Amino acid sequence: MIGRVFQAVARFALASLAAVVVVVVGGYFALRQVGIDEAERDTKDRVREEASLVETAALRDGLVHGDPAAISRMDEIVLGRIITDEVVRVKVWSKDGTILYSDEPRLIGKKFDLGDDEQELFETGEADAELSDLDRPENRYERPQGKLLEAHTPIRTPDGTQVLFEIYQRFDAVNRGAEELLSALAPPLIGGLVVLLILQLPLAWGMARRLERGYIERERLLASAAEASSLERRRIAADLHDGVVQDLAGVAFGLAPLTEDAQRRGDEAEAEALREATARLQQGVRDLRTLLVEIHPPNLATAGLQVALSDLLSPLKAAGIETECEIDDAAAEPGGEADVLVYRVAREAIRNAQLHGEAKSVRVEVSRSSSATRLVVADDGRGFTPAERETREEGGHLGLKLLEDLAAQVGAQLGIDSRPGEGTTVTLEVPST
Repeated sequence: MIGRVFQAVARFALASLAAVVVVVVGGYFALRQVGIDEAERDTKDRVREEASLVETAALRDGLVHGDPAAISRMDEIVLGRIITDEVVRVKVWSKDGTILYSDEPRLIGKKFDLGDDEQELFETGEADAELSDLDRPENRYERPQGKLLEAHTPIRTPDGTQVLFEIYQRFDAVNRGAEELLSALAPPLIGGLVVLLILQLPLAWGMARRLERGYIERERLLASAAEASSLERRRIAADLHDGVVQDLAGVAFGLAPLTEDAQRRGDEAEAEALREATARLQQGVRDLRTLLVEIHPPNLATAGLQVALSDLLSPLKAAGIETECEIDDAAAEPGGEADVLVYRVAREAIRNAQLHGEAKSVRVEVSRSSSATRLVVADDGRGFTPAERETREEGGHLGLKLLEDLAAQVGAQLGIDSRPGEGTTVTLEVPST
């Protein structure tokens, strides 16, 4: 019992630890995304501030026409006050996609396609920030810098010409911010989860112990119910055997002299009636004895499955049904509780084959290995569909369903394979205990 409880608690602890890992990893990516969003907002604010500085202190009308003096004035402000460890590139674009200025001189005068978002900024006057696509040709000189955020906003030259101001900011700061935030939140978060786990372990242990005790109690009650049922069946079988069966057998035996006397007197009608009554009584005795076997099977611990299953097949032989019973040497030896379940399943399968399946032949096979006892009962009857079985159960025929429940309670596997016109095969595997 302790082993199963420990396994249950261990599974609970592992699941809780997995939850902690999920929270930590998920928290990292969530905080990282928060950091990205925050960085984009900060970058938009920054590009507005830098754009205001450039528009006020550096932007000249001549920049639109490539005037060296205007470019030199931009260099003074950009290189002296904007380019830092975080801002690695500055560009100024015209509406047609020409780079009017960049701190990278090789880009000045080059023309590229501006995206729809950038073109829209000329209309809205807003700022925008996004991760840089370093595969674009205008960003080829920024590739060595690694991952970058780029931000744009429109500004105007003194004569009112609208241009697009752009800065590129390192993305490393975003990761650092997320890691710093996570490192600040992770210790109390993980500590709280670990404390919660430690507090829950005793509760989980106690709950698992209670569930295990409940399971053992249910098994005990089931065993008690089965034993009570067996005792009641034994009492009924004994009453029938010592009462009705003996009385009917005695009456049949007493009719024999009367039949002979009627024959001696030449009263053939009376003799025939007595013979018919005797035959009916003898058949009734046989039927009752068959019923006694079903109500209370022979002692499997002493008689074994060979005798018990042969008794089950005897009525089928008498009814003209071909029977076959194969039991290997290991299964012929008494097998304890496994034999009881094997007998009950075989009895239900054989009864169904005779009463419902209209079978012409029934084969029973029992084998036993070191790991399990296996039963196969196959008939060539009419078979049934799952829907027919469900309808039969709704009508109160619960024999197979009860056997499935009983097999599941002891860890056995019960399989029922049936097809209309192809018969039914019932397979049972009971693990060795």
